[in-house]
Amino acid sequence: MSYTVPAQTRIGHVHLKVSDLQRSLDFYCGLLGFELMVKYGEQAAFISAGGYHHHLGLNTWHSKGMPPAPENAAGLYHTAILYPERKDLAAIYKRLAEAGVRFTGFADHGVSEALYLNDPDENGVELYWDRPREQWPVDEEGNLTMYTHRLDLAGLLRELDK
Repeated sequence: MSYTVPAQTRIGHVHLKVSDLQRSLDFYCGLLGFELMVKYGEQAAFISAGGYHHHLGLNTWHSKGMPPAPENAAGLYHTAILYPERKDLAAIYKRLAEAGVRFTGFADHGVSEALYLNDPDENGVELYWDRPREQWPVDEEGNLTMYTHRLDLAGLLRELDK
């Protein structure tokens, strides 16, 4: 029997194993701007955007003081954080660039524009915004045709002048 997940289904949150809780809070809250919702001592914290109970969980239950997971192993590739508008993506790009953050990549995927970086535990992080659906690239039959092209960073930053 075939089953299709309901269209309104969303990914509720991501829970990351981290080696140093405060260092991760400094990154996700101090740098990216998430809000601390609940902290359980020095072992776990739940953070969000806009007061939701949590979008990200951070814990050291099995990872305190441990090195990053090997790059060439099964596991999380990246956590993708969706910004509501292109201007919001431009603002976080400017903030991170001014803070000297090392980006691992930038991409225009046709459906979205994305910035890539790593958190302090080398977990991949994608910061992106989606273009309106009517602007998504499709072929002659109407099939989605995503791609990876160079992101126009200067054009992205011009959003801040509007």
